[in-house]
Amino acid sequence: MGAQVYFTSMRTGYHNSLLTKIDRLAMAAGLEDIVKKGGLSAVKLHFGERGGTAFIRPVLVRPVVDALIRAGAKPFLTDTGTLYVGSRGNSVDHLNTALLNGFAYPVAGAPLIIADGLDGSDEVAVEVNLKHFKEVLIASAIAHADSLVSLAHFKLHDGAGFGGAIKNIGMGSASRKGKMAQHSEVAPKIIYKKCIGCGLCVEQCAHGAISIVERPAGVSAPSAAAGKAVQIDRKLCVGCAQCIHACAQGALTIQWDSDFSKLMEKIAEYAAGALKGKGKRSLFINFMTQISPACDCYPFSDAPIVGDIGIAASRDPVALDQACIDLLNKSPHLQSSCLKGESHYPDKIRAVYPKLDWERQLIHAEQAGLGTRDYELIEIEAKSSRA
Repeated sequence: MGAQVYFTSMRTGYHNSLLTKIDRLAMAAGLEDIVKKGGLSAVKLHFGERGGTAFIRPVLVRPVVDALIRAGAKPFLTDTGTLYVGSRGNSVDHLNTALLNGFAYPVAGAPLIIADGLDGSDEVAVEVNLKHFKEVLIASAIAHADSLVSLAHFKLHDGAGFGGAIKNIGMGSASRKGKMAQHSEVAPKIIYKKCIGCGLCVEQCAHGAISIVERPAGVSAPSAAAGKAVQIDRKLCVGCAQCIHACAQGALTIQWDSDFSKLMEKIAEYAAGALKGKGKRSLFINFMTQISPACDCYPFSDAPIVGDIGIAASRDPVALDQACIDLLNKSPHLQSSCLKGESHYPDKIRAVYPKLDWERQLIHAEQAGLGTRDYELIEIEAKSSRA
């Protein structure tokens, strides 16, 4: 028998609100069992980039916080800073963004702590002895917490295929250096025929990896270009992809021939480090709502590819992510999304990102001892109520 994954749909009623269902889901999945009485409990989530709208709504976080307090824990909401230039690059900007996105204490019920400190350098080296890393650099507030609850917005991702529990605690629990170590072998590709040498990407690069140079001889240029183009120093590039978002010309794109499988494996190994010592004190909850085709780190959220599916929870992050993928693939896609034309896409992740082997993330996570892809889906039945 596989790991237990608990699921509740989005259906509600008079005496069975979504907030009530989230509480029941968390308790059924074992929230009380992970808590250390009087201990500090990290609630790891994504506060959303400014401009994004698909992140977990703060009001839906509150039932988990309240359940942790009832169980005797001291919860705090937390995330780590970003590599790219944006609204979450340091803890001051990050906290202001979180508050603007609604994560105020009266709403969410817990204080906000940026886990890797003011500038992303508060970290703890955790020994893992895995394929890519002997040790990983985990944000100190997460490393020192007594228990961990992952609240992940399940969605697609243009580098990892999908983002769920594993990515939330793998990439999301890493310090700035830890994120660099995971991204370091993935760099964008320059499409010179589109580049006008405007320099917007240079301004966005936090690592000095992009510069304006003379256009290579014989390389075609758009009419707006004046002999200039960008150049990427791949030794400095960390693969954060912020330059891709900054380019209005579409001259920078994902290097699809890069080894994204290695990125997925590194994410899994960082997840193992984040959970070290907390294996029995961790719970994972995935919100399958507004399932966007890209990460919440973008300053926008594209139309969801399917309708809202529900919320799932488990003590096993691998089983949870696998179950969410299966539920996603069983759901009809929305014609209003980037998925069009076909009557059914049996693998919606590959339909959006055909060159990404998304399964590698789960395979390596299983090999790293994070859990199993075999699961038993247990639906939390709605209490009888007036519909």
